[in-house]
Amino acid sequence: MKKTNNFVFWAIYIVAWLIFVGLCIEAGGLLVNFFFSLYKPEFVQNLYQKLDLTVMYKESKAAFFGIYSFILIISILKAFLFYIVIRLMHKMDLSKPFNTYVANQISQISYFTLSIGLLSFIARQLTKNIMHHGFVPDNLNQFWADSQAFILMGAVIYIIATIFKKGVEIQNENDLTV
Repeated sequence: MKKTNNFVFWAIYIVAWLIFVGLCIEAGGLLVNFFFSLYKPEFVQNLYQKLDLTVMYKESKAAFFGIYSFILIISILKAFLFYIVIRLMHKMDLSKPFNTYVANQISQISYFTLSIGLLSFIARQLTKNIMHHGFVPDNLNQFWADSQAFILMGAVIYIIATIFKKGVEIQNENDLTV
């Protein structure tokens, strides 16, 4: 049973690394798109995800920078979230998982997850508002379609973090009494 758990843990660790690399590539690609859309907008159709917001840039620079800020912040937060997950998995001792470091890392994961969800929700509402003012960002929904899932996941991870913190307290009390 222990070998199976260890194998599953390392398989998840490898999957987390793959997701992290993919999210870093996505964030980098979006950052390159942003700079190209400012300086060489004719190349945007050939770039990552063909995110062309030049019409929005010509109509309203505030809307353009607002939407692109949300896109970049959310993608960078997702990459950083998986960086924290990788760091947690790398330093976590499966024989004694209840320690202060693990509890703090899980709390950070819950905060980042909740932040991603809330920012995604705000961005989705802002996009709906911009659509009513004549802008037609047709392919923007892909960046914040999962906002409710992140909010719910952040709440669940926060509960798990609270349980871990209580587990650390109980373990420390037991270590002191023995």
